[in-house]
Amino acid sequence: MRIRAKIISIVLPLIIVTLTLAGFSAYFASTSGISEIARNFLGFKAEELEKYTQNQWKLLVDNNFTDRPDMVEATKSGVEAFANSIIRSETEKIMAFDRDGLLKMQTGELVISSTELRQVRLLISDQTSDMLEISLGGIERVGKGFWFEPFGLYFFITEEYDTFYSSVKRITNQTIVIIAVGVIIAVIMLAWLANILTKPLNNVIHTMKDIIADNDLSRRVTVEFNDETGELAHTFNIMSEELEGAYTKIKEFAMDAVIARKKERKIRNMFEKYVPQDLIDTLFANPESMLVGNNRYLSILFSDIRSFTTISERLAPDDLVNSLNRYFGIMVDIIMDKNGIVDKYIGDAIMAFFGAPVAYEHDTINSVYAALEMVDGIHMFNRKQIELGKPEFKTGIGVNYGEVTVGNIGTEKKMDYTVIGDAVNLASRLEGLTKEYGQDLIISEALYNEVKEKISCRFLDTVAVKGKTKGVKIYSAVKKLNDKEKKAWDIHARGMDYYVNRKFKEGIACFEQVQTLIPGDKVSTMISQRCFDYLNNPPPELWDGVKVMKTK
Repeated sequence: MRIRAKIISIVLPLIIVTLTLAGFSAYFASTSGISEIARNFLGFKAEELEKYTQNQWKLLVDNNFTDRPDMVEATKSGVEAFANSIIRSETEKIMAFDRDGLLKMQTGELVISSTELRQVRLLISDQTSDMLEISLGGIERVGKGFWFEPFGLYFFITEEYDTFYSSVKRITNQTIVIIAVGVIIAVIMLAWLANILTKPLNNVIHTMKDIIADNDLSRRVTVEFNDETGELAHTFNIMSEELEGAYTKIKEFAMDAVIARKKERKIRNMFEKYVPQDLIDTLFANPESMLVGNNRYLSILFSDIRSFTTISERLAPDDLVNSLNRYFGIMVDIIMDKNGIVDKYIGDAIMAFFGAPVAYEHDTINSVYAALEMVDGIHMFNRKQIELGKPEFKTGIGVNYGEVTVGNIGTEKKMDYTVIGDAVNLASRLEGLTKEYGQDLIISEALYNEVKEKISCRFLDTVAVKGKTKGVKIYSAVKKLNDKEKKAWDIHARGMDYYVNRKFKEGIACFEQVQTLIPGDKVSTMISQRCFDYLNNPPPELWDGVKVMKTK
């Protein structure tokens, strides 16, 4: 028997079984149709009830009865009567809840537990109108609801899950039995015929396994039949002879391929968690270079959530995690969009840097733009927090520019691509100063000198951070100044010149003008108070205007 005939003898019964099963698959289509009809019917009832409720309210509005409680209650009674009229089974229920989840209307009796009531309150708070599954009265139910603002009620039409899907379950069970029988028959036939077909092929398979096991390419297959399987055995023998001569070369190629794959996997695994994909592709041109530590000038950014402990105490653990994940998602997207690298998360803080492993032309400017967009991003995040009834996040961002050591630091078991150095520490200190100076963003003098031609910056003070004696000038930055702010910043700069040169009265006058232009400005208020203090208690003779910080 030729192999073609054998294939036909196998494929034919499989086609028959497949066609039979295809017929039964129609039952699945029918169950889907039944489910869809049931859902549409339940949705139709919800829509009809909503239309009826809207029409009844329109009658009140048209007749100016909306301020008459008796007429409003009569309208609600009419809605309840209509709800009763569209009920089609004993297990179907229509309910209405107020904003607090209190049951105000119900067709039939249904006792709702406190746990279930919490689920209902979530539906009310979301004002969802989607088809959903929920447990009420200890029974799984399918339902659809809508919020009607004039009554302040959430209407919910529901049917027991088992009743809703009873036809579907019955058809499904019958179909499963039929399919199971068909599959058993098909498997038996296939096993029987496959055994006949594969018997001559097993010799080839066993010989191949022996060759793989002991690398002996001298093994040959016995040709048993004068058909396609015999031709396969003969061809296999020829192939073995050819492979035996090329075996050494194949091993060399295989070894080269394995080494190349391991090297690629190592590099990708190392950087894919914190480096954009396009940077990884670029670095493959010279992968060894990025593993060597070196000194270079980078922008380092620190961002921290203020009073995070207080926020965490107000949120449930899952809400806290969800809020943090949304916050980090927004911030990280902004950083990476500006070609920045997220170095690490330090609790609720983010550390990032710009300019490594690949340096771009505008890394310093991008670092400030990233910080400014993060300020805008936290406002967007807080709007969503307010919608969800969650506490707002307030952040401070510090950005410094300086020489750091960048490279892979750690051990073979744990290694991080990171940056270290005094410039990193100063960036962290700048972030800590944002709260004291009432700023969302503070940058260093070194970074200011890099971006001052492109970004509007304001000189805030000269400070010596904790652990340092030498002062560093700090600046704030904004995307755009209006005319009043620009005037105030110019006056503030003049006031700072007076302040540093011990002309405290003139400085006070400038800072008072700033307060007039920008009411509540914390920086001008703080420096003005220093001027008053120095008028009464002049600073030492060698005073250079540096504010020595006790913390941060």
